Amino acid sequence: MPVFENALINEKSPYLLQHAHNPVDWFPWGKEALAKASKEDKPIFLSIGYATCHWCHVMEKESFEDENVASLINDTFIPIKVDREERPDLDGVYMAACQLMNNSGGWPLNVFLTPERKPFFAGTYLPKHSREQMPGLMEIVPRVKFLWKTQRDSIMASAESILSSLRSGSVLTAGDFPPPEIIEKVRKHFDSSYDRAWGGFYEAPKFPMPGILLFLFGLLKREEEGPILEMITNTLEKMSLGGMRDHLGGGFHRYSTDRKWVLPHFEKMLYDQAQLLLLYAKGWEVTKREDFLNVARGIIEYVRRDMTSPEGPFFTAEDADSEGEEGKFYLWSLEEIKNILPQDWPVFSVVFNVREDGNFREEASGQKTGTNILYPGKPLSVLAEELNIPEDRLNAKIGECRETLLLEREGRVRPLRDDKILTDWNGLMIAALAYAGRVMDEPEPVSMASRAADLILEKMIDHEDRLYHRYREGERAIGAFLDDHAFLSWGLMELYRSTGKEYYLDKAGTLISGMMDGFWDQDNWGFFFTAKDQEDVLFRRKEAYDGAILSGNAVAAHVLAEMGRITGNEGHRDLAGKVLRAFSSTLTSIPASHTSMLKVMMDLQEE
Repeated sequence: MPVFENALINEKSPYLLQHAHNPVDWFPWGKEALAKASKEDKPIFLSIGYATCHWCHVMEKESFEDENVASLINDTFIPIKVDREERPDLDGVYMAACQLMNNSGGWPLNVFLTPERKPFFAGTYLPKHSREQMPGLMEIVPRVKFLWKTQRDSIMASAESILSSLRSGSVLTAGDFPPPEIIEKVRKHFDSSYDRAWGGFYEAPKFPMPGILLFLFGLLKREEEGPILEMITNTLEKMSLGGMRDHLGGGFHRYSTDRKWVLPHFEKMLYDQAQLLLLYAKGWEVTKREDFLNVARGIIEYVRRDMTSPEGPFFTAEDADSEGEEGKFYLWSLEEIKNILPQDWPVFSVVFNVREDGNFREEASGQKTGTNILYPGKPLSVLAEELNIPEDRLNAKIGECRETLLLEREGRVRPLRDDKILTDWNGLMIAALAYAGRVMDEPEPVSMASRAADLILEKMIDHEDRLYHRYREGERAIGAFLDDHAFLSWGLMELYRSTGKEYYLDKAGTLISGMMDGFWDQDNWGFFFTAKDQEDVLFRRKEAYDGAILSGNAVAAHVLAEMGRITGNEGHRDLAGKVLRAFSSTLTSIPASHTSMLKVMMDLQEE
């Protein structure tokens, strides 16, 4: 039986429940914790993470399960835990504070707040004791306690200054429609940052960056296909041949730690599967390459098998760790391969780069572990020629080996699966499945999308047409954010195109109306991330840049333009143009960070 229990025990979030038995006296974000901070005149220790975050697990084991650390935190602070996937609004505000203070960010995100929720210190992973340039909790917390008692005015002034900078950075004034020449500027930028040898953009670590590839797909309509198409296809091919792709179970890990897409960070996120499915389906549509079709089918099968709830919608993520080790579920020794594939291991090991001493290096230390991540690195046609085996025979043999190893892997201890349902990420997956099923001419993806959409429309919208963000164990909670409205609308419109059912188009229209009513900036246009009636955030952010997930404002502009095309309503198209004008200054000054917004701009210009 656990020795400790805190106020997180009654929460639904798997991440918060992971911390419910820490000796740290955690509270969920809410009125009780905030009132307690004011009443006891204590600062707030706000720790934000998510269930499948590797370094969140590390910090919990090192510090939050340690009674000495917990005693210091409990004595000095009111400690609050937040699941960033449940409350992306809070995460966005305080991550901006961390980046302002440190020029960097990440998770776990640990922020010290005044009782009024204003940040005065922020960091990411903090060890128990200070080491090198990294401050430790055992040293930081007593120092904060001392300063809170002796230099309170200085802390409060600093917090006010930080908040003022954050607020001013979020204020944008609508301008003219962005100039068309920025499209060419961004094309040249990506041409220069493109890795011609290994695909992708910029240096390692390498991320899928769906916004960039969707922008390049948009350019195919405008330019000679050669250079643009090569950037797209080489990147899709190299990603699919590396270790970032799960070659046994389908789907993709979060990102590659190296330039060649070999060594992954092992989390598997629903939003990555959705956006990559969209990209590979588009790759198939444009090129009719069978390898892209097979990658898309692999993503669909992974999502169907491992990420689909009995009710239809899709789970959030799978962890990087199992049995306390990152990637253990996915790694193999040569000896294991020999035992499981006694006849075929020589060929399989050559195809998937399995070595006696292992090919996998631990991310933190860079040391070999004696285990292997499976990746071919080359197309099967090339490998067949090198091995002097007919390609169809090699393909059949490798398929049998993969099935055998997948069955063996299913007997291992699985990584934790975060089984909450998020409306926005489900909207992305619904859009990707509906689109993929349509261009691949396969009914199953569309059926999966329909089942998910029908349940969300039934369970996640109340009788007043109010949309909610999170669903788990029969409970809907947390008022919707911009991305929930925009992404789900997108998914429903793709379903309409794939099924012809007016029901989905009507529901998308209702969601767009709610988005306009709750999130539209009447003064400077564009959409705020939080609804107008939300009261527990310091300020309403309004952003358009692409991160790991496509920009909510860009997707909102896309669905407005798409609704205008479908219905002939010019008002929707005009609103899409106003979204672009709302961010005219940032689109003009840093266009490469806003590629999905520029894709909408190109679409509007072509009409």
